[in-house]
Amino acid sequence: MEFSAKQIAEYIQGTIVGDENATVHTFTKIEEGIPGALSFLSNPKYTHFIYETQSSIVLVNKDFTPEHEVKATLIKVENAYESLAKLMTLYEMSKPKKTGIDPLASISPSAKIGQNVYIGPFACIEDGAEIGDNTYIHPQVTVGAHARVGENSILYPQVTVYHDCRVGNNCIIHAGAVIGADGFGFAPSPEGYEKIPQIGITIIEDNVEIGANTCVDRATMGATVVHKGAKLDNLIQLAHNVEVGSHTVMASQVGVAGSAKIGEWCMFGGQVGVAGHIKVGDHVNVGAQSGIPGNTKSGSTLMGYPAIEPKQFARSSAIFKKLPEMYTELNRLQKEIEELKKQLNK
Repeated sequence: MEFSAKQIAEYIQGTIVGDENATVHTFTKIEEGIPGALSFLSNPKYTHFIYETQSSIVLVNKDFTPEHEVKATLIKVENAYESLAKLMTLYEMSKPKKTGIDPLASISPSAKIGQNVYIGPFACIEDGAEIGDNTYIHPQVTVGAHARVGENSILYPQVTVYHDCRVGNNCIIHAGAVIGADGFGFAPSPEGYEKIPQIGITIIEDNVEIGANTCVDRATMGATVVHKGAKLDNLIQLAHNVEVGSHTVMASQVGVAGSAKIGEWCMFGGQVGVAGHIKVGDHVNVGAQSGIPGNTKSGSTLMGYPAIEPKQFARSSAIFKKLPEMYTELNRLQKEIEELKKQLNK
């Protein structure tokens, strides 16, 4: 599909600088611009690319003032990045989508399938499962017995939703994610470890996105819950009975141990580890590779292991680099003190 600068500006309420009839049919990064592409500029580090890009249209913030000639047509908006997201969403929605059930899919006679649903080849919908209207089930997805997937959701290839689990409306679950596998529950005994049955479920509320190969375990009893609007990256592990608050975001390889409660609007960097049975407050920001061993107050910003306030972490890191020299100096001073003691004792 092709759009003109005038059409785009009207949709995102922008101001055109240049040719309103310039057209685009694809998106590209500003440094890799090609004719017929739309790019954006929001990070000042990339400003120099705007003078050489081959993109036909570039979205810029309204306060941008070029220092040299710009060949591309500019569209000035309040926030170039947000406007790009709106346009990309429109572009994605305009793509034709499949509907219907592939003859190679396995659908239980007792399953309930909504209207305008697509179910791809080799997908398996088990007894009593429910699929909501306009939901897209890609090939090789498994929806277990009596599990439910809401409306307007997308399950990409090889997603597994275990029995009795719940996925809400407008959710996106990427390839290989597992919803509702057994939590890691074992009781030590003289003969080894006895498995504790995990009889709870996993609940994914509305507007949640879950990345590829992420695992959200089912509860031992009750439910593991990811609340509405949360966004989880690839390769995340949420253990049994974990609760993730609304609109919390987690980057890749975050691990949350059993029964931890994470508040709303939190932001976790990659590889953050959270201990079990603790509570993390709302609006908590945690830097990458940090460890949270205990309860955390709302509004905190933390880094390091154990996670502490960023300025403290920075000062501690600076000292850590000097520890070998400080250790050598400390030994030298101890020897001097011992020599002084010997002289005084004489």
